[in-house]
Amino acid sequence: MSSGDWGPDWELDYYSRPILESDGKKRWELLISSTPEVGSEDPCFRFVKACPATSVNSIWLREALEQAFGEANDQGFAAPRRLRCWRGSMRTMVQRAAEGLALELVPSRRCYALVNWLQEREREVYPLEEGYMAGPLAPAPLPIRAVAVPLPEAARGDRWAWATLPLKDLAEALDWEMGFQGLVPLPEGLDPEAPVPGIRLFSASRSLAMAGWMAGLEPVRLEIADQQLVLEAGLEDRWLLTNLEASEAKTAAQAFADSRQRAGGLQFVAIQADAEETRFEGFWLLRDLPDA
Repeated sequence: MSSGDWGPDWELDYYSRPILESDGKKRWELLISSTPEVGSEDPCFRFVKACPATSVNSIWLREALEQAFGEANDQGFAAPRRLRCWRGSMRTMVQRAAEGLALELVPSRRCYALVNWLQEREREVYPLEEGYMAGPLAPAPLPIRAVAVPLPEAARGDRWAWATLPLKDLAEALDWEMGFQGLVPLPEGLDPEAPVPGIRLFSASRSLAMAGWMAGLEPVRLEIADQQLVLEAGLEDRWLLTNLEASEAKTAAQAFADSRQRAGGLQFVAIQADAEETRFEGFWLLRDLPDA
């Protein structure tokens, strides 16, 4: 298969669901969604397959992936080059299953189509299943969060600034002049005037190199932690962007909270040579969604 024949990435979740089977064990399920292409109205490939709790292993997963390949082909979808794994706890098992299937594994929380679908199933599908465990479930133990690491020298800009864009402007982002980009489809049903918060990073001499470095991070969201502006990326990486004054941190935290309510958790990171440029060397849309 030539590189031009690859289809969009597949986003994968292989995990237990809030349903007890007849043997008293929780149901496991594989969900696969292809990453939607921004600006395209073509449907995504979706695949779902239940897994007995006694069969949870990389062998079952690999066989299920091969079945998904077949169904995708029958439906006219090209095979993916990359498999995006959303849960850190399942990374090793997914890696083993992907070996030999010509799939590059990308550990990433930028699985927005998958998360939307999972939330939809939690509202509309699982409650109708026999054995559904209604009511609050015992929460999973919180992972130990990594200490935020300062950006490497080569990735630091000359300066940075807060920025805000209305949602309707982001709807036209495909037409912007940009180098590296990480656009995602905008959530439906939102106020087009809703403000989306973000940051702009500037460097006259290193903006392109900075954008290339950022592209390999799988940026997920911006957050305020102890008066620090932190960029979360990958599955558990945390990068310290800058320290903030208390009042500035409070204002930014409120802007992020407002975005979760009004703009579907959208945020952005832009990299430019200077503030007067219309070109972006890098532009990423982020979404503050629940972790795995």
